[in-house]
Amino acid sequence: MNTMTKLAVVVLLGTTLFSTTATADVKKGQKIYLKKLKAACGFSGAKFAHMHTQDEWEGINEAGKMADEIMKICPKVKNVKAKYVPDVYDFAYEYAKDSGNVPSC
Repeated sequence: MNTMTKLAVVVLLGTTLFSTTATADVKKGQKIYLKKLKAACGFSGAKFAHMHTQDEWEGINEAGKMADEIMKICPKVKNVKAKYVPDVYDFAYEYAKDSGNVPSC
């Protein structure tokens, strides 16, 4: 049993140390909005996020239409990189019109 316990601890530790984090980040989404989208949109991140409620943003994201919605809100944006979508979603969700939060951009 001692060997099995050691093996389990090693496996747990290994997966913890070597796994990559696949979570999005609100602050990163805000930076992406500021750098990549704000000029094309022509308005602040607060106005962008306030286009929908949290439930609406969640539905859009779950349907896989987040990039399309960004291009619909900001017609001058021609393409949204897929790697930006989770972070921009987290930003929009965090600062949605029913969240009570206001971004600093």
